[in-house]
Amino acid sequence: MQVLVVVDMQNDFIDGALGTAEAVAIVPRVAEYIAAFDGVVYYTRDTHQVDYLQTQEGRNLPVEHCIEGTDGWQISAALPVAADAPIIDKPTFGSAELAAQLAQLHAKRPIDGITLIGLCTDICVISNAMLIKAQLPEVPVQVVADCCAGVTPASHANALEAMKMCQIKVI
Repeated sequence: MQVLVVVDMQNDFIDGALGTAEAVAIVPRVAEYIAAFDGVVYYTRDTHQVDYLQTQEGRNLPVEHCIEGTDGWQISAALPVAADAPIIDKPTFGSAELAAQLAQLHAKRPIDGITLIGLCTDICVISNAMLIKAQLPEVPVQVVADCCAGVTPASHANALEAMKMCQIKVI
């Protein structure tokens, strides 16, 4: 069984509060990748509350984004999301809950590979890839470079190189 993890393809990261031209550019490729994927698809959603600016992350990145229930928090309507697709709301960059759910799934039905796509390569994609790799070290993990975008093109490239060093395949 193959698993796809679509990381934080939310309006605020695409063309909202923290959007970039690079993020906008990957949306059609991400939509095509999801539509063509033959396996289980998980989604993550960066999820903050109205007190975001008082959190450690908010003090370090003082831009309100992905506030639960807002339009910016929603996964892009341009992406196919099945009604029964698992969506993991995560209050921080990486999701221990996602890694644990994948480990439980793997215990019931072996996972042959896990692919990650989404935003932002240099923050949430790398964090989730590393957590998954730590939880399931013998399951191949890969990231699709042209279905990801970072805060900047340089930080995107740096994150891809860091993941390669941790035996996460970049395709």
